[in-house]
Amino acid sequence: MKAAVWYGRKDIRVEEREERPLRDHDVKVRVAWAGICGSDLHEYEEGPVFVPAENPDPLTGDTAPFAFGHEFAGIVEEVGSHVTRFKKGDRVAINPTLTFGNKPEDVDPYDGFSFIGLNTDGGFAKFANIPEANVYALPEPLTLQDGALVEPTAVAVQAVKEGGLLFGDSVAIFGAGPIGLLTIIAAKAAGATNIIALDLSETRLQKAKEMGATHVINSGETNPVKAIFDIVPDGVDVSFEVAGVAPTFEQSIAATKPRGTMVIVSIFARPIEWNPFQLTTKGVNITSSIAYTPTSFQQTIDLMATGQLKPQDIITDHIQLDNIVDKGFETLSNDKTQAKILVELSGEN
Repeated sequence: MKAAVWYGRKDIRVEEREERPLRDHDVKVRVAWAGICGSDLHEYEEGPVFVPAENPDPLTGDTAPFAFGHEFAGIVEEVGSHVTRFKKGDRVAINPTLTFGNKPEDVDPYDGFSFIGLNTDGGFAKFANIPEANVYALPEPLTLQDGALVEPTAVAVQAVKEGGLLFGDSVAIFGAGPIGLLTIIAAKAAGATNIIALDLSETRLQKAKEMGATHVINSGETNPVKAIFDIVPDGVDVSFEVAGVAPTFEQSIAATKPRGTMVIVSIFARPIEWNPFQLTTKGVNITSSIAYTPTSFQQTIDLMATGQLKPQDIITDHIQLDNIVDKGFETLSNDKTQAKILVELSGEN
């Protein structure tokens, strides 16, 4: 089968791969659509970050190269002998998070996690074999393109839940890339009033307005913390760091009210230098979010199905698998007008 395979930094190849044998508890999914994630882009530009390039992954036992991609949806092609919840023809979205399963779900990922598509074969392929527990039914009226948006939207839903966001709260979102934009949508759905988006790109800030931001700030043209305090004099209730660089880390804390909450959502590709005394004088609570719980993933599907979450406008392009490097990864690296690019596999709806 044809697949986009990660070999190393700046080295993703579209090639023919052998299909893996279907295990008893696996569901074979004919992939319809798959999204390119910021984590995928990190691995392409600076990897390996999560990818097990030298030693086998402790959960999957795999080592690169393997088929990339963890935001995807499709149609069940075949089921293993022990699968009970799905049958051929079912429309499904994939939760790619793998854990040891030894802890309650809210702490389980922090006991060790891997990702389908980052630590083993994923969705940039014609078929993907997925453990039944990671397969979720996709209800009407959601399309399979919508299904490919569930995973990144669930990241934003989990981040908002981690921040303890309440009706009427004010928020600042540092970084208006795909996850930042989805965090705007999730914060709005959760009842935030002032939703302040910050970025260096005017194009991305315009997109943030379209997605529901009430205020936008170009951090390269004005002091972002002062600009936030001009809008919310005491500071925001919750800030979200979605840029992954030292300046926005410090700004997120500085812009949050005393005893407010700052949520780290981004993946930092490299260490930063930071003085914790900023917390001593500010009293901000820092928390972090990695992926989502199974409950949050299902809630995301339910909220999308009812129309309470509408992430579809984040899609900026559709491309073919053969063009995933030039029109996908390279475009996302160089063109800040792009947010979410979907890759067509079977192209079914």
